[in-house]
Amino acid sequence: MPEKFIPATPAPRIVPCPTCGGDSLFAPSNTWRPFCSERCRLIDLGHWSDESFRVAAPPTTIDEDDASK
Repeated sequence: MPEKFIPATPAPRIVPCPTCGGDSLFAPSNTWRPFCSERCRLIDLGHWSDESFRVAAPPTTIDEDDASK
């Protein structure tokens, strides 16, 4: 009898957690991916909400108060 082809299951991908640097499973089974836990996800969200993380932009030459007039 011929052998059946059994596809290889890829190894789970482990990535560093953006908050703590620990191992994090990057797969649909990890609810908080790419974070390792809900705690790390909430810490990251807190940094964005208190504006610790910002996207850099070039300085403007127009005063914002004058631009609204």
